[in-house]
Amino acid sequence: MQTQNPAALSRGLNVRHIRFMALGSAIGTGLFYGSASAIQAAGPAVLIAYMVAGAAVFMVMRSLGEMAVRHPVSGSFGQYAGRYLGPFAGFATGWTYVFEMAIVALADVTAFGIYMGFWFPDVDRWVWIAAVILVLTAVNLLSVKVFGELEFWFSLVKVVAIIAMITGGAALIVFGFSSGDGQAGVHQLVEHGGLVPNGFGGLLAAFSVVVFAFGGVETIGVTAGEAADPKRAIPGAVNTVPVRILLFYVLTLGVLMSLFPWNQVGAQGSPFVQIFDGLGIPGAAHVLNAVVITAALSAINSDIFGAGRILFGLAQQGHAPAAFGRVSRRGVPWMTVVVMTGVLAVGVVLNAVIPEDVFTVIASIATFATVFVWGMILASHVAMKREIRRYALAPSEFPSPLWPAASVAAIGFLALVVVLLGWFEETRVALVVGAAWIGLLGAAYALWVRGDGRNRSALRDETAQMPAVAPQAQAVPVQGRVDAGFLP
Repeated sequence: MQTQNPAALSRGLNVRHIRFMALGSAIGTGLFYGSASAIQAAGPAVLIAYMVAGAAVFMVMRSLGEMAVRHPVSGSFGQYAGRYLGPFAGFATGWTYVFEMAIVALADVTAFGIYMGFWFPDVDRWVWIAAVILVLTAVNLLSVKVFGELEFWFSLVKVVAIIAMITGGAALIVFGFSSGDGQAGVHQLVEHGGLVPNGFGGLLAAFSVVVFAFGGVETIGVTAGEAADPKRAIPGAVNTVPVRILLFYVLTLGVLMSLFPWNQVGAQGSPFVQIFDGLGIPGAAHVLNAVVITAALSAINSDIFGAGRILFGLAQQGHAPAAFGRVSRRGVPWMTVVVMTGVLAVGVVLNAVIPEDVFTVIASIATFATVFVWGMILASHVAMKREIRRYALAPSEFPSPLWPAASVAAIGFLALVVVLLGWFEETRVALVVGAAWIGLLGAAYALWVRGDGRNRSALRDETAQMPAVAPQAQAVPVQGRVDAGFLP
């Protein structure tokens, strides 16, 4: 595969689009559907799992944000890995993210089919999945501005619904709502086996589902290549991560488990719909079902966008067929959208053949891919910081905090998650599939990547100033060539 001349993507995403995409990325299938599995595994201690994982996610996002502001390019972390860790690292990171988005999209379309079953139980799930794939494909082929506007409204619906849910739930607690399971209140968090009812092992078991819930937040980095003002939009979006985690996960699930015993949160359908339906609030279950359907649509839309833009970047690096670098008159990499549609069609088949087992298998495999991509983001960031120090480059405009201790801790957490995937039998398939995937990537790189695809990515350093580099560092050989695109 050879690189081609860069095609122009349209910078149609403004600050409003990106900020709401950042908000919306935290509210998806992992919260509305996957949270039931996490609650059943850890009980109320799942709140601790979300806070610990959330801290690691924040460090991943700050690391990505620092690189995105310094290098606002299409391809994002795939190109960063290619520049700082080597061409195979860029190849593996980019394709694994595409793999992650494809797997997550399968989970999202599966959840969408389940949600529609709440209203139409007699209609086969695959029918709804086929319909949503066709509609969202058409949206993604229009223009990035249309995508941004749709995501803005999807995210607005989700954010308003979550805030209303928290407010309403808090009111029920304050006014002493009671049901057949006792009076609502924070005491519910410890009255059914304690805060950690399933022990430390149960808390550890929840981490794979929790990490899956956060998967996809790195898509914010992908928007840098199409943001009208990346140096303003990216930092603002990244800095909302702690608030999103505390508000959308910790506070929301805390309120829900205060309203209803955690051990009665079922694994069928959305726990949010089930709980409010069980409380007997007229029409609430239907409203919430509409909200979770909106969340699923938003997630699928973002999955198609993120995977498509990374494929576009891979084509520019010589790591994917040149056809993936083709851009329509509206600045959309249309071939990548078509490919993602084909991948999602697999979801139609899976849901027709094994509808009951799809979500658990898909979620665990997606967790492996997510951890791999996050790990490469952190490793790329570490390598970038070392180069900045070694060659006395200009400091970053959006530096990651608590460097390097927080980054090392985040890498250690991701290593723990990988160990946990192999430790528990129900998620062990993720490591098997992951190992096979990495092996496949190694073979593909050796057989098909040639020419410039074997060189490190050349990225222009937006923050480096002339004379930020010492004279002797003006030309640094990188695998046999001078990377003049990075060092000023």
